[in-house]
Amino acid sequence: MKILVTGGAGYIGSHTVVELQNEGYDVVVIDNLSNSCEKSIERVEKITGKKVPFYKCDILDREKLSEIMDKENFDACIHFAGLKAVGESVQKPWEYYENNIAGTLTLVDVMRKHNVKNIIFSSSATIYGDPAFIPITEECPKGVCTNPYGWTKSMLEQVLTDIQKADPEWNVILLRYFNPIGAHKSGTIGENPNGIPNNLMPYITQTAVGKRDHLTIFGNDYDTHDGTGVRDYIHVVDLARGHVKALAKIKEKAGLKIYNLGTGTGYSVLDIVKNFEEATGVKVPYEIGPRRPGDIATCYASAKKAYDELGWKAEYGIKEMCADSWNWQKNNPNGYED
Repeated sequence: MKILVTGGAGYIGSHTVVELQNEGYDVVVIDNLSNSCEKSIERVEKITGKKVPFYKCDILDREKLSEIMDKENFDACIHFAGLKAVGESVQKPWEYYENNIAGTLTLVDVMRKHNVKNIIFSSSATIYGDPAFIPITEECPKGVCTNPYGWTKSMLEQVLTDIQKADPEWNVILLRYFNPIGAHKSGTIGENPNGIPNNLMPYITQTAVGKRDHLTIFGNDYDTHDGTGVRDYIHVVDLARGHVKALAKIKEKAGLKIYNLGTGTGYSVLDIVKNFEEATGVKVPYEIGPRRPGDIATCYASAKKAYDELGWKAEYGIKEMCADSWNWQKNNPNGYED
């Protein structure tokens, strides 16, 4: 099978390309490099020993997408490409709706015209809003999203669901991620955010490596065991392997399927700091700041359905996630610029 990976130079995309190549898939990456780096592709090639055909292309560019699909005979698409910073989406809603929704509509239309009707979509636990129950199963009703980023994921789930309903030749798998952290064991690819990190782990590792003087924890008055927000952190390699399992499901003509990808365990921000310090021996100075608007107290998954139907479950524990994140950051203090 030949797989188109959009956003394949990004954090989750690059790790997924490694796992796909290790499983013998032909992979082609497109990425506009707006929040990623082509060096990640070079490093993937070193890890796998295989060439990764790469096109610099925006998913809004219908003409270029068509040219690529004319040239490459794809069987399926794993769709990561999209803007993904929660805070920025509140500041720039138009850009998020234009890029994520219009871009995906363009991509799917070009796929349809080339008779490529298999897609795995990178969705998010943000679509549950403030969840109706914990742990969150796939039956948990979609909630009121608290930011435009979350709404783009929720809306695109609906778009892809409607497309599959209208044309049952489509196979659509929606993967709802919880909180990916960690990095490849080699320490050569990892999370490389532009500017101030939006996610907890790069904030911790950048503080640990001396790029930031302290970590700010947003709120310590939540209804949790230590007052800080609780999330389900999953190793990015486990997450990547979930996509490989989803591809196997696509081959069975899955129709429409939805899966949570998480560990089923919630850790607070202070739990993560403590585990990071224990795993690495590096102290992380922190201060408590005000809550961020839109943050919820607790969010963790039930991943039983993914285990039952895909044979997938998360293998890595929290200490390994922390150690692998640190291994990437200390070897690459400036990300791919090193």
